[in-house]
Amino acid sequence: MSDLKPWQHEHVFRQDQVKAGEKRTLLVAVLTAVMMVVEIVAGLAYGSMALLADGLHMASHATALGIAVLAYVLARRYATDSRFTFGTGKVNSLAGFASAVLLLGFAVVMVTESIDRLIDPVIISFNQAIVVAVFGLVVNGISAWVLVSTPHHEHDHDDHRGHVHHHDHNLRAAYLHVLADALTSVFAIVALLAGKYTGANWLDPAMGIVGAVLIARWSLGLIRDSAQILLDRQAGRDFEAPIRRAIEASSTDRISDLHVWQIGHEIYAAEIAIVTSQPKPPQHYKSLIPQGLNIVHATVEVHGHPQS
Repeated sequence: MSDLKPWQHEHVFRQDQVKAGEKRTLLVAVLTAVMMVVEIVAGLAYGSMALLADGLHMASHATALGIAVLAYVLARRYATDSRFTFGTGKVNSLAGFASAVLLLGFAVVMVTESIDRLIDPVIISFNQAIVVAVFGLVVNGISAWVLVSTPHHEHDHDDHRGHVHHHDHNLRAAYLHVLADALTSVFAIVALLAGKYTGANWLDPAMGIVGAVLIARWSLGLIRDSAQILLDRQAGRDFEAPIRRAIEASSTDRISDLHVWQIGHEIYAAEIAIVTSQPKPPQHYKSLIPQGLNIVHATVEVHGHPQS
């Protein structure tokens, strides 16, 4: 048998297509880089730790957003590379993980710098710093809106109970970076206003610490979620139950082993072992898998057993 093409298929799974978040992430990366330079220069010039922290934080975000854009490009470029078993879908999760680690690192830097300013305060030029902080908040707000309005779902999951939300970790990382920037801008504005009108200059570095704590929590959440994809964590009952119902509808067919894991944004692979007294070709069982689960690659083992 020389012609195996009918039994072979590509492993691209539409990963060579431009994702909805790619162009938006590039736009936000440019906006963030510009605002980063403005806030760092202003923070140094006007003596505001909250403003400088926001600028430094934007520097981390500009880097992270650059990583996000690069991940989209690399995922498309190598989508057809046979060296990647299930395509390049996990490149985006890897970028999200890296961005989250970077986010956590800069949270630590913010805490360190803020504590230093609490111990050794500097003179703050409140009026100028407030203007720059407000401008930064506006830019962050626009960037967050650009990203949050990006379509997150490419498919409808209507074949199982409940609606399961599966996000692009790369896009989510970009959004969290921008949201963290917006948060630090808000804290900077509050701290600067309080310092100007009440003389509570200590609020400026204190807000830097509060912002860093919240940012660290966000980054840890993203690290956890993206790591689960990178480590091939088993998908939940929202996937397992519909598959079992569909295949075990026949009283003679039983699933003895089932693994479902995510291999890219909203796409999954599965390994299914079936024990039956009336074996059918693997393609029959593959055709029973609910289409809405977006399982793009399935391996089916069929084991005959007279008493199943």
